[in-house]
Amino acid sequence: MSESIQHQGGREGARTIRVWDPLVRLIHWSVVLGIVLNAAVTDPEGLLHEYVGYAVLGLVLLRLAWGVLGPAPARFSAFPFSPNAAVRHVRDTVRGDRSVHLSHNPLGALMVYNIWMTLGFICATGIMMGTAAFFGLSWVEDAHELAFNWLILSVLLHVLGVLLDQRRTGVALVKAMVSGDKNIPDGWSTK
Repeated sequence: MSESIQHQGGREGARTIRVWDPLVRLIHWSVVLGIVLNAAVTDPEGLLHEYVGYAVLGLVLLRLAWGVLGPAPARFSAFPFSPNAAVRHVRDTVRGDRSVHLSHNPLGALMVYNIWMTLGFICATGIMMGTAAFFGLSWVEDAHELAFNWLILSVLLHVLGVLLDQRRTGVALVKAMVSGDKNIPDGWSTK
């Protein structure tokens, strides 16, 4: 991860650190678009809904491959799945820790894995509904809808977590997911 000290927007001594590469950001915002399209625009019975679902599946699979093959900040090792670390993070945050995580904080990492697994499950049940073996089975349709509702709740919690972490650390996380760079106040520790 390259770290450079730059003076940004009146923040004397703020460190600008490249965190998210262009592919990670493109996948992130494309998945967001796909979720919005299939939630609010496409006909759930229509062909466009299926195409968007396949596109989201492709994006998730690409992101999973990039988590193994991509640059260090994009790799799973930068944000491992660790419920114990997430509990420690919450405890430390409640105690006033304002450290900035260069990648996802441990709680955010759990949410990312949750969202990817949920998207995979939604895509799997969507594909199942289009096969002769599962077509018209209510439990498959119910599982698809339940998973989608879980996804929407997860996304809302994800956005809330981002907003709370922005407030806690002073680091503009949404801006970082657009630009790829985190601007970290001078003197703040990073993890």
